[in-house]
Amino acid sequence: MTTSFRQPKMEWLIPTGLLILSLVPVIAGAARMAELGSGAAITPDNARFFASPIPIVLHIVSITLYAILGAFQFAPTFRRRHVKWHRAIGRILVPAGLVAALSGLWMSHFYPWPQYDGVMLYGLRLLFGFAMLVSIILGAVAIQQRDYKQHGAWMIRAYAIGMGAGTQVFTHIPWFLFPSLQGELLRVLCMGAGWVLNLAVAEWAIRKRPFATTNTHFRKTAVSSQ
Repeated sequence: MTTSFRQPKMEWLIPTGLLILSLVPVIAGAARMAELGSGAAITPDNARFFASPIPIVLHIVSITLYAILGAFQFAPTFRRRHVKWHRAIGRILVPAGLVAALSGLWMSHFYPWPQYDGVMLYGLRLLFGFAMLVSIILGAVAIQQRDYKQHGAWMIRAYAIGMGAGTQVFTHIPWFLFPSLQGELLRVLCMGAGWVLNLAVAEWAIRKRPFATTNTHFRKTAVSSQ
């Protein structure tokens, strides 16, 4: 009794942590939307967004949906007990993730680079943007083939990349602690560290995840719904 009571309670620590991690980029996105909507003063920092607002608006809306709804997909008991909800959320997450990745790639390529962004960071943005895009597509293809293991693995990788902005808040601590070191190299290292750290945790989670039990449950549910 004690184990069955604690386990669902403990597993909610993961989505709760992910929601907390997403707070900073979500709040920053909301502030940017308010700035665009209120006609704030144009500065060198926001001029590119005012010049072409559609990509940034699409990115903020899609990544906010992706971050918040995606966190609930990491509660195994919720997934098993509410399969229909899991699928419904998934149908929102796939297009939201695709829009987030594509709009991010568009902005990386077409927006003028802000200070301290350079060729190396541009390359990293394209690398991880395409990696997120491909991961979502592979995850969607896997679920169509009822390959639940690969579906889960690719979706975890995509979410890890999408949540890079949350982790980059922490990996930028050296940037703020040592202003004299600020430059293109430190910027690349701080940004890259966020994505790499997230993917490292994702790969660890994929290897620790009990896919066999989840797969069996989903197969039974799929058969009973036919």
